[in-house]
Amino acid sequence: MKQTPLIAQHRTAGAKLVDFAGWEMPIQYSGVVDEYHTVRSKAGLFDVSHMGRINVSGPGSVGFLQYVTTNDVSKISVHSSQYSMVCNPKGGIQDDIFIYHVKPYEFLVCVNASNREKIVAWLLEKVSHVQGCKVKDCSTDLAQIAVQGPLSRDLLIATGMAEVADLKVRQCLEVAAFGGFVIVSRTGYTGELGYELYLPAHLAEPAWVQLLKVGQPQGLKPAGLGARDLLRLDMGYLLYGNDISEDISPLEAGAEWVVNFEKCEFIGRQALLTQRTQGLAHRLVGFELLEKAVPRHGFTIISTGPESQPIGTVTSGNLSPVLQKGIGLGSVLPHHAEPGTRILIDIRGKAVPAMVVKLPFYKKPKS
Repeated sequence: MKQTPLIAQHRTAGAKLVDFAGWEMPIQYSGVVDEYHTVRSKAGLFDVSHMGRINVSGPGSVGFLQYVTTNDVSKISVHSSQYSMVCNPKGGIQDDIFIYHVKPYEFLVCVNASNREKIVAWLLEKVSHVQGCKVKDCSTDLAQIAVQGPLSRDLLIATGMAEVADLKVRQCLEVAAFGGFVIVSRTGYTGELGYELYLPAHLAEPAWVQLLKVGQPQGLKPAGLGARDLLRLDMGYLLYGNDISEDISPLEAGAEWVVNFEKCEFIGRQALLTQRTQGLAHRLVGFELLEKAVPRHGFTIISTGPESQPIGTVTSGNLSPVLQKGIGLGSVLPHHAEPGTRILIDIRGKAVPAMVVKLPFYKKPKS
């Protein structure tokens, strides 16, 4: 298995390590639910260096990214970022990505660990026909650490990164920290105030140690993939391989907002236009169980009424610790996708009542 530059820190902390997309990664340290609550109330430290990081640069970089992604890259000003998708010609999602405009004519593209090789090969193939643009896989050169939770801003400022004080959602900037330069972005996968740090791989360990030294007295804890999955599900954030794949389009995934049909031609545009005109075969929705139970990936979704029948499949599901109810995402026939629609989830032979709801499931209390 592949290992991140922080593997020694995970072992020292007694993390339970698992194989995730070919990487030896921590699933938990103190416990999934404990880490979850720590992120919701204080702050958690995540190693996400298994993700792929790709540099796209040159005067032709905007035009290239416009062609290979669904969102409008021209709207990303320098020091800001954008969520987007890379589609195949049939409109299927090859990956969901984040694009950071770090400098004029220079972008950092963050891709999922399981799709890194596929997306790098795809971009290198497409860029070979483009003038003034270079694509470089810098995944091994850079590490990636996420600090997520209500205390995250104060903790980063305490380590010397005063510049993050004024950073707005999805903004990014380069700062001097941990003996080098770090790209800090106000992004994350938890729904809390949070930041992601992109830094040279050799600085990952000293940065991790310093962050824990500064943050542990305030309640900061390392957090693993288990808590990360619970946190993202609360927000209805998509997980590649579960909720989205090359067989699902952004429209079917409920992500129309990342598709800009008005910009220039892009890969998958014609297929998505046809799909929008002819209608969707299925639709991804969020649902809440109306009885105490836990939905899981792969469970069957059934319609209500005297002629109940299978109408879809649960793609992600769990018990939300903060909501104390079963929640999930699932792909259903379009006429069952309206919020308020009653459905049933087949949980080990028992039809448990549920309701389609608007996302996110978790809405942070106003202070």
